[in-house]
This record gives sequence, C-alpha cells and structure tokens, in this order.
Amino acid sequence: MSILINKNTKVLIQGITGHHGALHTKIMKAYGTNIVAGVTPGKGGTKIENIPVYNTVKETQKQHNAEWSILFVPREHAKEATLEALHNNLHIIIITEHIPIHEVIAIKAEAKRKNKIMIGPNSPGIINPEETKIGIMPHQFFTKGNVGVISRSGTLTYEIANHLTENKLGQSTVLGIGGDSINGYTFIDALQAFAEDKETKAIVIIGEIGGTAEEDAAAYIKVTNYQKKYQKPIIAYIAGQSAPAGKQMGHAGALIQGNKGTAASKIKALQDAHVKVVKSQFEIANAVKNKLYNS
Repeated sequence: MSILINKNTKVLIQGITGHHGALHTKIMKAYGTNIVAGVTPGKGGTKIENIPVYNTVKETQKQHNAEWSILFVPREHAKEATLEALHNNLHIIIITEHIPIHEVIAIKAEAKRKNKIMIGPNSPGIINPEETKIGIMPHQFFTKGNVGVISRSGTLTYEIANHLTENKLGQSTVLGIGGDSINGYTFIDALQAFAEDKETKAIVIIGEIGGTAEEDAAAYIKVTNYQKKYQKPIIAYIAGQSAPAGKQMGHAGALIQGNKGTAASKIKALQDAHVKVVKSQFEIANAVKNKLYNS
C-alpha cells in the first residue's frame, strides 16, 4: 500500500527532451516508474530512453491514457503546460519553482474544477521506496517501510529520509508538497490520505518558516482529533527556527510576516494539537520509535 501512486501508475513527462527532463526520465525509468510517453512541442516522433515523444498532451492521451504528468517546464511556459495536462485528465506534479503567484492561483483553481491533484510548484515529487517515484528525489536515501513523510523542503526531505533509513525506519510514501508560497496538495490532504493507508503506521511532517500550512495542519489535527481517531502518531520538525523576522529564507514560501509564519507559532500550534515536535532533524527517528514501540 501507499498513497497517490503505485508501480502501475502511468506517467507522462512534459519537457522530456530538456536537460533535466531527459536526465530524470532515465533515472525514474531505471527505478521502475511506468513512464508511457513524453511531450515536447516540435519533438514529436522522436524517442527518449525508448519512450515515445509527442507534440501535445492531447495526442499523447489518445494513445496512452496516462494518469499523472510531471512537468520539467520553464516557468514562462508552466501555466500553459499545466493547464494542457489538466484539460486532458491528468494529475500534475510541478517541479518548476517561482511561477508567478497569479498563475499558480489560476492553475490551482483549474485543478480543483477538474477534480485533479496538483502537487507543487517547487516540488521534488513523490516516491514509494523500492517501487516507483515521480520526481527528482535521490532514491538511494529511501527504503520501504511504514513511515509516511510530508515535506515542504526538498533537501531536508532527502536528509530526513536518509536519517530514518539509517535507523531502520523505512517509508511508505514520501511526498514533497513544495516550498513556494502557494501550493496545490497540502499537509491536510496528505494526512487524510495517510489515514486511510493501512501500511502507514506513523507520519513525519517536515515544515519550515513562512505561510500558515503547518498551523492549518495543526488546526485540522486538533479539530478532527486525528491522532486518536486513526491511532497514527505524528512527529513534526520545523526548519528555520533561528531565522530573523521579515526575511525570505531560501524559497518563495519561506517568508515571515510579523507573528505569522514563524517557527515558534508553528511549533506552538502543533504542540497544542498534541503533535510531538522535535528540535533537531536528528531527533526524528528516536521520536518515531518511541511513538511506535513505547506508546
């Protein structure tokens, strides 16, 4: 079991012939991802890694009926490409970062209208270790198990997954929701999905300063009494605890405004929801073990 994808999920690559698209297509295919086709306008009729390339998503879907598209598309073309995917019945993972906010809002609204999942922008993707991945995560850090991971940070996702792996805590699904200021799939969406996944026994939230995604998740956990209802412990780590107010740290979503979006406000909200919050990423594995085996 896992959330959102499995080894049979049919994947389309938009921007497959670009440097990053071609590189990660090769890596994903070698990992076992079921990539059925790619799209690059003007490159139709060619192949990448023996995968057929088409000029349009519509043309591709007539032949392959993919379920997910991952986009390696420059930000100036991202809105057009994502809408093309959504209009052709695809869930989307947007690797591209710094897409203008008004365009992200439009993409998110269309995804909702089409009842499709939008992950990102600025997402490293999703991986079910030792099964499949749609994204750019370095898979050598991940191993199959029963810990679900939801993260806003790309690099920390890999580091913490490796920390869990080294402590013999495999992962069911690891999902990067993206670090830009507006995203599609949220912590709450992932918590709801993990709640229904029988394989997942514990959940790790990797948050960071900026925005209110973590506070929103805490409110959801508190109001729904999530942990008691589903009996799945949640451990959280908030990056950027020493960041000064008013500074944008790293990427577009990591902006503190007054008392909103601070590490302290997120930690307090999560603790008020009875989530175990650790001070260091290197405390996560022990916290997971304590919750799983000593509760």
